[in-house]
Amino acid sequence: MTMTMQTSEPRAPVLPRDVAMRLAAAEYERFADTLRALRPGDWTRPTECPGWDVRAMAAHALGMVEMAASVRENYRQLRLARRRGGVFIDALTGLQVDEPQQVGGRDEAWTIGYLVDVILTRDPWMHRADIARATGTAHVLTAEHDGVLVADVAAEWAARHGQPYTLRLTGPAGGTWASGEGGPVIETDAVEFCRALSGRGHADGLLAIQVPF
Repeated sequence: MTMTMQTSEPRAPVLPRDVAMRLAAAEYERFADTLRALRPGDWTRPTECPGWDVRAMAAHALGMVEMAASVRENYRQLRLARRRGGVFIDALTGLQVDEPQQVGGRDEAWTIGYLVDVILTRDPWMHRADIARATGTAHVLTAEHDGVLVADVAAEWAARHGQPYTLRLTGPAGGTWASGEGGPVIETDAVEFCRALSGRGHADGLLAIQVPF
């Protein structure tokens, strides 16, 4: 997960709760389908997340689901991560992969609703793409699911930078958004757009504005 700038007010979700829950259920099912399709040798393949193979990434996703599903588990992970010391999100990530379990990074204040309704769906969505890239398994994308998720990411990205822009995203999850006049025109694949905002690879200009996954 990415680190983002500190804000004065805790960040809250924008999507309606019923939409967020629909996206979560569909994404967890797709992530599980991706893992079921893996061959024995795929589990040790390296991903583009430094130090993580596919097995560690699956452990990460499991930890997030367990943290979301139980208030007790949520507090247990937070407590143990703080005991480890150091950078909080790094400690929590390490805890989840080791046990296995994990939750995403924040250096800004988030509401619980933002964590549960937004991050805990974006994170497996992004890692499903990571696993597909690492193993060559099918990466299922639809406008009804992935397109809604990407649109939410695009809206948050636009709110974070607050500058004029025109954004044209291609692929099944794509769409077009614009605000103001005289801003840059950005055209790229929808998944690659999200990968850039997550900090994967090098990005310039407005694409360097990070959004947490």
